[in-house]
Amino acid sequence: MGIEILEASPERVVGRMPVEGNTQPYGLLHGGASCVLAETLGSIGAALHAGPGRIAMGIEISAAHHRSATSGHITAVATLVHGGRTLATYDIEITDDRGRRVCTSRLTCMLRDAE
Repeated sequence: MGIEILEASPERVVGRMPVEGNTQPYGLLHGGASCVLAETLGSIGAALHAGPGRIAMGIEISAAHHRSATSGHITAVATLVHGGRTLATYDIEITDDRGRRVCTSRLTCMLRDAE
């Protein structure tokens, strides 16, 4: 997928991914690739929020695809909406190289003690 993490904290995770190699047969960014980017960043944030000895597991993701991308990179910013003891929820905004919104996603992760 070529995901590159640019910034990571429990409150905010930023990453980017190339469009090339992540397209559907018509040359447009695959919606599933946007979801992979969103879930990756949100899960990193949730794991950081959970802390040592705990794990984060995605339990729900939603995505609204606003426009297509055909080249360059997409950049995502995952922002903590709720950080509790058992759940963490992130809003993820994905934009193209021109700063136009490509996708809006929300991810909720369950937080558990590692076995």
